Amino acid sequence: MVGLPYDCLANPLGAVRLTFEKAVGAGSDPAALDGKDWGTADLFRQFLFDEGALSQVPILNSSTIKRVQPNTLVRFRGMIQDMLGNEFYVGAYKDGCKWRTNKFADASPCPVDASSDSRIWERQLLYCVPVPGQNSWVESSHESIKNPYTESISPPREKRPREDDSTMTDVDMVESGHVPEDSPNLKKMREDGRTIEPSDLQMIGTEGKSSNLSLLPDLERNSFPCLVKIYDSPESSLKLNDVFEFIGIFSFDPDLTVDSDNTDELEEGFCEDALVYLPPAKVPRLHCIVHRKIGVNDFLSSPCLELTPSAIREVREALLANLTAVLGNDRVAAQYVLLHLLSRVHARVDSIAVGKLSLNLTSFNKESISVFANRIKLAMENILPFTECLPLTVDYLNTVSLAPKKDYTTNRLASGFLQLAEGSHLTIDETTLQSGTLNSTGVENVRVLKNMMQTQKVEYDFTYYKMEMAADVQVLILSEGKSNILPADLVVPFRPSAVDPALGVNGEMLKAWRWYLATMKSLPHAIEPHMQKVVEDDLVAARQADRSLGSQEFSRWLTMGRLMSISFGETSLSMEHWQMVKELETLRKERST
Repeated sequence: MVGLPYDCLANPLGAVRLTFEKAVGAGSDPAALDGKDWGTADLFRQFLFDEGALSQVPILNSSTIKRVQPNTLVRFRGMIQDMLGNEFYVGAYKDGCKWRTNKFADASPCPVDASSDSRIWERQLLYCVPVPGQNSWVESSHESIKNPYTESISPPREKRPREDDSTMTDVDMVESGHVPEDSPNLKKMREDGRTIEPSDLQMIGTEGKSSNLSLLPDLERNSFPCLVKIYDSPESSLKLNDVFEFIGIFSFDPDLTVDSDNTDELEEGFCEDALVYLPPAKVPRLHCIVHRKIGVNDFLSSPCLELTPSAIREVREALLANLTAVLGNDRVAAQYVLLHLLSRVHARVDSIAVGKLSLNLTSFNKESISVFANRIKLAMENILPFTECLPLTVDYLNTVSLAPKKDYTTNRLASGFLQLAEGSHLTIDETTLQSGTLNSTGVENVRVLKNMMQTQKVEYDFTYYKMEMAADVQVLILSEGKSNILPADLVVPFRPSAVDPALGVNGEMLKAWRWYLATMKSLPHAIEPHMQKVVEDDLVAARQADRSLGSQEFSRWLTMGRLMSISFGETSLSMEHWQMVKELETLRKERST
């Protein structure tokens, strides 16, 4: 069998340009290729997934960027923090009598004659960041496999001269189009008296963006951002806060860098979007060929575990024992924490997020919080991929912005603390809250927090209006008494009896716990007709015994029944598990009286 005439890892642009030339040679009109794939995506999907080459593609992050060579295939895993709109570029042009493409590239490898026939295409720009709260073990479990294309980047070289047709390897793209006549970028060029040439269009940035150096990434919050350029994909398939794996061509072009000291040029508007022109060392570019939405399971290493009911019970008991030890031998609190960690929003009915189970552990004092707060924090970090901690103080609430806010000066969405990915865990320490006065920012932050806990939605501030964005964040509150600020679904008094030394947990056991939590929480669940009757009778009896019970309590019990079942790997509620829920609730109420 004859091998491929290009290396998809080391020379992906070769594959792009060759497939483009084949498509044009087969009679495809370059004008009809904008927004369409001419075989490139299928070729790479076959290479990556059918032939199992995905593991050979290095992951682009802060530790590997110095070793990854430009114009090679990489993958970046991150959350869509902002959607920057569309960018126009010269997608195809005629070089003599031959059509070439600039798809999946920042610029043409050879000069484009101003008089040559060309096609202006469009691509989406996404500002992506590592998933907020991503723990260090997640990255270490996905170290890229060493390959000959992750070497040190050599010093910037001069651009290579035009290559012969036989060695030309360029990128492909879709359908031809034209930049709208009313484009602000084109208007500015006309006003400046400049002739609009294809080489100018190559560098046209996102429309409507203002240049501002404040677009430099927040390196503490977003430690390694990446500007991802998307081709041939409907905008509806990509949503804010979704986590994706983008596989594409890493771009490093020193000609695109901007002297950060020369701010006058930026202020005068020669760069329509400062972000596009930031040095790639700060915000690398990735021209995406294939992308896929990923969940928590995609960040985990599979344990050496046989998927059987007995194995699931063993893992459950081991995890529960560890949580009990972390919580000072309080097994009741540990059981509630386990259910809490398995919760997720699996449906929405009007404003109700079905499946959430926020938890408020109370009865902490200065002594106990100093001992257990860090133990709980470390336990969450060890078993969950995405965790955040929020120390609730008056000063913090009065100064930060928890909700993302649109900055119309830069036309960017400024990230807020609560811009979290689906499946994240948030621990709030309310024991640090002292008496004080909340200003308008603090009051708004409290309202946003409360709304997220009640509806699992976060209000994004667009100045002139607010937009609710769906969330799925597990919230654990540590407090002295029942939190009056943040109403949790469950309030459990904390009753530690001992402080055991830190338990040594081997790596395989941690892998099993992580796999268990991610896999069990995604299980489907149903209540069979015979159990529906049992549950209804119990709810009616409970209502007759206590008239203060309402729909919220009943909904919580049903959620707990579901979580108790899936904690054992079961997909339907059994009498045994329903009884366990009732007994657990009885113990909790005894503590509260």
